[in-house]
Amino acid sequence: MDDKKILLIDDDELITMSLEMIINAEEGFSVIGKGNSGREGVQLFDELNPDLLLMDIRMADMNGLEAAEKILAKHKDAVILFLTTFSDDEYIVKALKLGVRGYLLKQDYKSLPAALHAAMDGQSVFGGAIVDKLPALMSTAEEDSGFDYESKDISEKEYEVIQLVAEGFSNKEIAQKLFLSEGTVRNYLSTILEKLELRDRTQLAIFYLKN
Repeated sequence: MDDKKILLIDDDELITMSLEMIINAEEGFSVIGKGNSGREGVQLFDELNPDLLLMDIRMADMNGLEAAEKILAKHKDAVILFLTTFSDDEYIVKALKLGVRGYLLKQDYKSLPAALHAAMDGQSVFGGAIVDKLPALMSTAEEDSGFDYESKDISEKEYEVIQLVAEGFSNKEIAQKLFLSEGTVRNYLSTILEKLELRDRTQLAIFYLKN
């Protein structure tokens, strides 16, 4: 099986070199390109067509959020993970609304290989400090919501599944929390995606935060 192709974008050359060593040491992944600005990230994504883009947020000459927006507008299935020093609520919400796969903090670099595998498996990925913030962020989003879930025939149990997906839990973890089998959770998720006309769990998490 071919290695998954990873593109690294960070304005700190030492960090990109360190990340390259970490990723290339992980079986199944290979760094195929590096850049140091959002603008370069957009250009390299078009040229290299990576399986996953790992990108910083605060950079000169177009930040990561702006770059992700441009990339996703052209490549709607792009898998993008932010790896940054900053856990600002505004950044997190903007990132999720854009449709990126996850948001990690650089101090959690040891969990990066596992995060890459999870992201490639279709899971939303968040660093520990980000996970701690999600309930409050989603609570605020829920209070501001004008979306009527009942109009889509979403049951109470389905709504619980939506919330847990949005918090980044896997099917196995959701099954344990709701005392269900993994198969039942998969069925719930499939039904929810069909009712809300969404493609995958990442879109579902973003939908929840937006609404």
